[in-house]
Amino acid sequence: MKILVINGPNLNMLGIREKELYGKQDYEALLAFVRDAAAPLGIDVECFQSNSEGAIVDAIQGAYGRMDGIVINPAAYTHTSVAILDALKAVSLPAVEVHLTNVNERESFRHISYAGMACVKSFIGLGFEGYRQALIYLHDLLNHAA
Repeated sequence: MKILVINGPNLNMLGIREKELYGKQDYEALLAFVRDAAAPLGIDVECFQSNSEGAIVDAIQGAYGRMDGIVINPAAYTHTSVAILDALKAVSLPAVEVHLTNVNERESFRHISYAGMACVKSFIGLGFEGYRQALIYLHDLLNHAA
């Protein structure tokens, strides 16, 4: 089973940006967490991060025919990107949305998720643990679909 994990803008700045919201662990710690969470599930995980909307769309499109599912934290593009929504719909892979913080308890503009409209599940406000939950969810979903 192959899962693409996509992280959007500014997630590469974890450990530096808004530590009161995002914590002190850096992006490398997140990548290690994701790999450690995927290993016991037998998931081959590929991680991708970009600050560019177009690069994220390209990564989603590149998953078609190559990956079994997507875990996506579109970050700020969550609330603005119809292009990411359309790319997720186009590839028709099961996708799970993740957010480190509880976006529903933040500014009102963060309450809408375009990407989430194409996702089968969302894990919001669980920190790094949201990624583990997303991988477990996709693992179970894909194994039951087989």
